[in-house]
Amino acid sequence: MRVLIDYRPALRDRSGVGEYTHQLVKALADTYGTNGTRSPDRSLELTIFSSSWKDRLVDAGDLGPVRIVDRRVPVRVLNFTWHRLGWPPAETLARGRFDVAHSSHPLILPARDAAHLITIHDLNFLAHPERTRAEIRRDYPALVHAHARRADCVLVPSTFTAGEVERQLGVARDRIAICPVGAPAWQPRPQPSKDGYVLFVGTLEPRKNLGGLLDAYERLLSGEPSRASAEANVPPLVIAGKATGESRVWLDRLERPPLAGVARHIGYVDPSRRRELYEGARIIVQPSFDEGFGIPALEAMTLGVPVVAARRGALPEVLGDAGLLIDPDKPDEIADAIARLLNDDQLAARCIAAGLKRSRQFRWETTATLVYEAYRRAIEVHAHRR
Repeated sequence: MRVLIDYRPALRDRSGVGEYTHQLVKALADTYGTNGTRSPDRSLELTIFSSSWKDRLVDAGDLGPVRIVDRRVPVRVLNFTWHRLGWPPAETLARGRFDVAHSSHPLILPARDAAHLITIHDLNFLAHPERTRAEIRRDYPALVHAHARRADCVLVPSTFTAGEVERQLGVARDRIAICPVGAPAWQPRPQPSKDGYVLFVGTLEPRKNLGGLLDAYERLLSGEPSRASAEANVPPLVIAGKATGESRVWLDRLERPPLAGVARHIGYVDPSRRRELYEGARIIVQPSFDEGFGIPALEAMTLGVPVVAARRGALPEVLGDAGLLIDPDKPDEIADAIARLLNDDQLAARCIAAGLKRSRQFRWETTATLVYEAYRRAIEVHAHRR
């Protein structure tokens, strides 16, 4: 099976979508590539495609047996012609023939003959286009309905997102493939950190609700709720993630009392340093208004870090009973959950044990198997449509 995957989200600063794309390609290559673990009759010829005016994909690093196609075409130009004109086809840009053209985002990667598979991580851009920017704001809301109906298969990371795609876009459930994120291959840390920090990981955009977390932290520092009785009992807050144009208002708050000297922004953290970042945390907080999955929560559980997460989107599905769920619109509730985990060692220990157990349910090899079956299904649907 010849598959072309749009690798551009993983070209630089791999956040959620980029990390999913990179790890998925690696898992597919490890499982179905030339040296993979599956039988020869279930093999893949993987081509990863990248295009940028200034960033080059010259080394796929740990991806294994994949063919690399790198074109010097500006991202915005290519996105406009792909999204609006359906041109140029994948076969022309990648100089090859393919059975599947896999888009890493909700709009189709044009191809003459290949089956079309798109990836929808969430539909927050439909509910809140004001929280998006650039091509996502311009193209996704206007085009996603038509592209989702044209796609031979829609790949999603969670049951929650599958339901949203079916409900909002009218895609039949039998054309939706649920392919969850896999947990990193990390061994649990030997013991919880007692002198660590409270951690937030995510791009600094409105959907992530960093403002709500800062409100909660100010309440903790003021002695609210009563479980956090004094400022001295509140550990530092570390914010890891790429700043955006909307983040200035939150970053300014870090420079003023009461957050000055307590909360700090360390910027984007490369995947090679991410484990170390989690290992130093006492708690991780993911208070997002909407998530199609929730990679930071899974990564934290894998190492044995207790999680506070929003009762929204796919986060309850990922977390299960392995952490505390909160209403992201209520800073008091966020503060209370943080205080409970900081001050109740038995509760934290139960969350750690449950998180370690739950994280073992998410494996990239399983994801690769599910994606392979999605490719096979897309080919069958494409042939039937033609």
